[in-house]
Amino acid sequence: MNELRGHTLSEVLDVATGTADLALTIQKRLHPGHITGIDISEGMLAIGRQKIEKKGLEQQVSLQYGDSEAIPFSDHTFDAVTVAFGVRNFEHLEKGLCEMFRVLKPGGKAVILEFSIPKNRMFRSVFHFYFFRILPFVGRLVSKDAHAYNYLPDSVQSFPHGAEFRKKMENCGFSEVKVKALTMGIASIYTGSRQDAP
Repeated sequence: MNELRGHTLSEVLDVATGTADLALTIQKRLHPGHITGIDISEGMLAIGRQKIEKKGLEQQVSLQYGDSEAIPFSDHTFDAVTVAFGVRNFEHLEKGLCEMFRVLKPGGKAVILEFSIPKNRMFRSVFHFYFFRILPFVGRLVSKDAHAYNYLPDSVQSFPHGAEFRKKMENCGFSEVKVKALTMGIASIYTGSRQDAP
């Protein structure tokens, strides 16, 4: 999360935090005042709380139930909002993005990491072959739930990325929206700021 270096980070929100892996990484690397993680899965939150307790970080990182499309915090609460591989599962993408914008303080920043489709034609062919052929095949061999291994490639294929995703962030009020492709475009980091007055 180098995108947040140099920013004042008194309060950070990690949306769709799952088992708190990203929240703990941010705490370790950037040492913000406090990180709150929200998720709709109580099971994953329970695992995350165990990790936090094991590291003795209960004062620095807290987790609670929360819906990304109805974030349970007031306007202008957080210096930064993050989400890693979670926005693809938002039922209504722009509603979730607008909620992230709402809880950001003016001058605050959102950082979103998500899968995307590679632009390079040759690499995209390899990507598609792995995602749509190899991954589902292996999934059927090792799991009784073959659907779970089809969901990932299907959801990545249909999810907006690049300029299309940037436009959705801008529609919610984000400014200075940037897109950074990672690993030949398999994933992308999207950043955007809130520049308006409270």
